[in-house]
Amino acid sequence: MSTLAQKRGFGATLWDYLTTVDHKKIAHMYLIAGGFFFLLGGLEALFIRIQLLKPNNDFVSAGFFNELLTMHGTTMIFLAAMPILLGFMNAVMPLQIGARDVAFPFLNSLGFWLFFFGGVFLNISWFVDGAPDAGWTSYASLSLASTGHGIDFYALGLQIAGLGTLIGGINFLVTIINMRAPGMTYMRMPMFTWTTFIVSGLILFAFPPLTVSLFLMTFDRMFGANFFDASMGGNTIIWEHFFWIFGHPEVYILILPAFGIFSEIFSIFSRKRLFGYSSMVFATVLIGFLGFMVWAHHMFTTGLGPIANAIFAVSTMAIAVPTGIKIFNWLFTMWGGSIRFTTPMIWALAFIPSFIMGGVTGVMLGAAAADYQYHDTYFVVAHFHYVIVGGVVFAIFAATHLYWPKMFGTMLNETLGKITFVLFFIGFHLTFFIQHFLGLWGMPRRVFTYLPGQGFETSNFVSSIGAFLMAAGVIVMLYNVIVTSVKNVKVGNDPWEDGRTLEWAISSPPPYYNFKQLPLVRGLDAYWLEKMEGKKGMSPAEPLGDVHMPNSSFTPFLISLGLFIAAFGAMFHGDKGNTWGIPVLIGGLLFTLLSMGYRSIKDDHGYHIPKEELMNDNNDKGVEA
Repeated sequence: MSTLAQKRGFGATLWDYLTTVDHKKIAHMYLIAGGFFFLLGGLEALFIRIQLLKPNNDFVSAGFFNELLTMHGTTMIFLAAMPILLGFMNAVMPLQIGARDVAFPFLNSLGFWLFFFGGVFLNISWFVDGAPDAGWTSYASLSLASTGHGIDFYALGLQIAGLGTLIGGINFLVTIINMRAPGMTYMRMPMFTWTTFIVSGLILFAFPPLTVSLFLMTFDRMFGANFFDASMGGNTIIWEHFFWIFGHPEVYILILPAFGIFSEIFSIFSRKRLFGYSSMVFATVLIGFLGFMVWAHHMFTTGLGPIANAIFAVSTMAIAVPTGIKIFNWLFTMWGGSIRFTTPMIWALAFIPSFIMGGVTGVMLGAAAADYQYHDTYFVVAHFHYVIVGGVVFAIFAATHLYWPKMFGTMLNETLGKITFVLFFIGFHLTFFIQHFLGLWGMPRRVFTYLPGQGFETSNFVSSIGAFLMAAGVIVMLYNVIVTSVKNVKVGNDPWEDGRTLEWAISSPPPYYNFKQLPLVRGLDAYWLEKMEGKKGMSPAEPLGDVHMPNSSFTPFLISLGLFIAAFGAMFHGDKGNTWGIPVLIGGLLFTLLSMGYRSIKDDHGYHIPKEELMNDNNDKGVEA
């Protein structure tokens, strides 16, 4: 390893991570922070299931139950699932397109720190003035009536975190459009890169409506505006439109990367090219497009009228068509393949029936007349979790096992991985399958208790037992990660032996510059084509020369910290007897602006790695000289 490489942070110290702009280290931070919030959201879910274990339970109060319910949903969607997927996008996508980093490394770091500080700010609410308690959708009629600062934490925290996600989406779009290796046409891009591309476009158009609605809510609650207060001429239904214009594309922002991950897994472990690649690409584009046309199916019971309900019912059912195309293509990919039942492949196989169940109940909920029966019952809870857990969380477990050796150079234990799968898979179906029937029997969602003799006791008991099995699976997974990290047994560049795309052509973990020479892409599954010709790495598309890399920077951390401080000032400025709110708000904003100004003055041009040093660095064996 070169002296410069050692200086650049392979020791992985705290300062390295606080200042890094390397997409691979930022991926590590997304996974660590997202994993922490995932555990936190899971703990909140366990408290919910303990409370519903038996009738008239008093494990938690009604008010605390509302806070648990709100924070579980908000944490899992905004602070766990999305960041973990952004972590895998950061780790894998630049490697798959043959890039040395993302287009804007500084903004990549800023996006992470904004998400992190937004998530921390939201969770500080537990210790200050009570957590938000109006549900993860925070409907205006409930949120405006909520006392305390819980909803203020929600509105400000999600604005800060959402800004980070928006920056990340724009960054990925520019990276994929401008930084593909020579020969990497759009129709040669791996499916995970395609789904990252489409999802980044969805983020670009879906997050501004959420940002606007949170901004309006902030002004309603903190500065006496009346955008959503019906008694003062506002319109509370507008919040629902704003939220779901974001909220339904958000489901596809989560599930499309999962589709991309599973597409890679089915291809690798069937030892076959993905069946119907072009139709998979167009199905992904169509899902992204239709995702913006179905938001009001969450609002069938708000009184939009039969014409609006009919239009949104039809568009909801239409989105099942491209999803069905994908499922058949995955099945045909496996058909006739040489299947290896590795841990990632088992998760992928379990995903298909689990996700189909979520899709079928989605079509049922999309029938407006039937939705009047299902709405606000546990049937909706079951449907949503079959899609998000059976799709997204399964994909996160699968991707963790698949890409762990590429990211960290060590292999997670396969036996422990399969134990995790068995516990989590059984627990998942025990928890949520029976909730379909609870909903059909009339149990409303978001209630903190129920009376005996209503027929809900046994089903809720089974559901709660399932939740503990899922928790056991997660504990085994954590144990697996710890044991693997302690043993630290190194693996080669292609540990699964059947890698097809560019990330498997370079060492594990990759060198900080990724590729000494940009690779020449000669077709779909570029690395597989080279291996079939007996080559050990990719053919270079350029002669060996100096490599330009960006400098590390502490400024993204400082910019995000300033907004974090300002949010406290904004929230408490109106409290009786408060004199420090406005100064803290102004001080925090000034801190952020000065940090941005410093970045503008200090025009950072990065540095060059000389060709001679690259020739002496044995860490990258991926491109043949």
